[in-house]
Amino acid sequence: MMSSGHRRPTEASAVVQNHTEREKGNELYSAPAVRTPSLQQLSRIAAKLNLQLDEDVLQQFRDVMKGTAASYQRVEELREPLPPVKWPRTPGWRPGPGDNPHNAWYWRTEVKGAPEGKLQGKNVAIKDNVAVAGVPMMNGSRVLEGYVPEYDATIITRILDAGGIIKGKAVCEDMCKSPSSYTAATGPIENAHVSGRSSGGSSSGSAALLALGEVDLAIGGDQGGSIRIPAAWSGVVGHKPTYGLVPYTGCVSVETTLDHVGPMARTVEDVAIMLEVLSGYDNGLDPRQAPNISVQNYTSQLTGDLSGIRVGLLKEGFGLETSEADVDDMVREAAHKLTSAGAVVEEVSVPMHYDGCHLWNTVAIEGTLETMVKGHGLGVGWKGFYPTSMLEALARGFKSRASDTSHTLKLLMLFGEYMRETYGGRYYAKGQNLSRVLTHAYNNALQNCDVMVLPTVPFKATEIPDQDVSIKEFCQPGIKVVANTCPFNLTGHPAISINAGFSQGLPVGMMIVGRHFDDVTVLKVAYAYEKIRDGK
Repeated sequence: MMSSGHRRPTEASAVVQNHTEREKGNELYSAPAVRTPSLQQLSRIAAKLNLQLDEDVLQQFRDVMKGTAASYQRVEELREPLPPVKWPRTPGWRPGPGDNPHNAWYWRTEVKGAPEGKLQGKNVAIKDNVAVAGVPMMNGSRVLEGYVPEYDATIITRILDAGGIIKGKAVCEDMCKSPSSYTAATGPIENAHVSGRSSGGSSSGSAALLALGEVDLAIGGDQGGSIRIPAAWSGVVGHKPTYGLVPYTGCVSVETTLDHVGPMARTVEDVAIMLEVLSGYDNGLDPRQAPNISVQNYTSQLTGDLSGIRVGLLKEGFGLETSEADVDDMVREAAHKLTSAGAVVEEVSVPMHYDGCHLWNTVAIEGTLETMVKGHGLGVGWKGFYPTSMLEALARGFKSRASDTSHTLKLLMLFGEYMRETYGGRYYAKGQNLSRVLTHAYNNALQNCDVMVLPTVPFKATEIPDQDVSIKEFCQPGIKVVANTCPFNLTGHPAISINAGFSQGLPVGMMIVGRHFDDVTVLKVAYAYEKIRDGK
């Protein structure tokens, strides 16, 4: 059991202690932290960097490097500060099939926090891309299998401080790179409502556990729709907060500019309570956050009254090539019911919404390659907390287990590397630049309405493929699923998915999108609809 009195070095104490030790002049042998590269290694690196250097020149560079390596040796000797682990826990266990019939749990444990708080007595499932100290973390992939973090993600500490009870880690898709629920190394997660159908991903286990009633709350992550899609296909509520509202510290990064983490639950009120707990500035540990983030009391504003609220049905979110008529009709009908709560419902148009998915592709494919694959879940070039142990585990994993990843991840790696090698990042850069234009287009529409409404996914949950599925059939559904969700990862607008009803036994999700940092209005509209839907 990890002690609640577990002490971590502060930045100052770590440096002072190590300086004291060094001043003692201990001359005993110590293994070098970094080996000097061989001439063969330098020759290979030079060729990769298009440097034409002969062996004599390489030897001279090698001699200089011996001195530079001293810095790495010194950094290795220093102890780095880690986020606190405040609450005791045991590692837990991997549940067997009898205790895990939908395969939604990766790992079971029970971590109790404060005896009271906003989440007192609430059972919580944590998506397995979020670090819980002392509890195994796989991120749905053989690449990270066997890793046990020694730190808590910031949102874990906040959940426990608020009285939440962490019941375990929920299965997620292989490195979170699928909107379906059959790519995890531990096997598929079936839909809680219709056997053989997808639960949606990549927060597949989180949504399934909520739909099955096994937990009260769950954490999801969202880079292209991975909170909202499983919420839609599993019939629960999932909120992607405004970019940066909730700290991502201690979670595996997919692409820094797309990363979101947020609450999932069966009711809007529970999502709102959890958002109050999760949100707020993380003292500079997460580069996605601005210091002036304000945390609101979301629950106090859930009244069911939408007087003066303008709801815009986003024209371009309906009638897509892949749209199912029953899904479109159900979402339109649900949105118009908001008039009974005082809202005005009209159509709005953002033609560039059609391009959102194309822009997201250029950013997500190359950005994920550089951040998650080559950058080992962190990337470089930002200030904040770098989980060194996780980085090392991913670095080793991608060297030894890359061939054991899903087809969707292999596709991204192959095509992303091709694009980087051939076009040098041009399309990633252009996609990022055009995302500002897309953001402006949505912002203009949101000047004429308070929220936009559209189907979360244009169609109902798809079937989980059988064992002999082709690579094309395995990978192809992905981009169709995220058509309406992924643009808002590029732009960072808050977006919630709530169940609009069932068709052919399958849930249909309605997505409500709001202005930046106006998550409260998104929640207000979702809550009002929930009351209307449930006849309360």
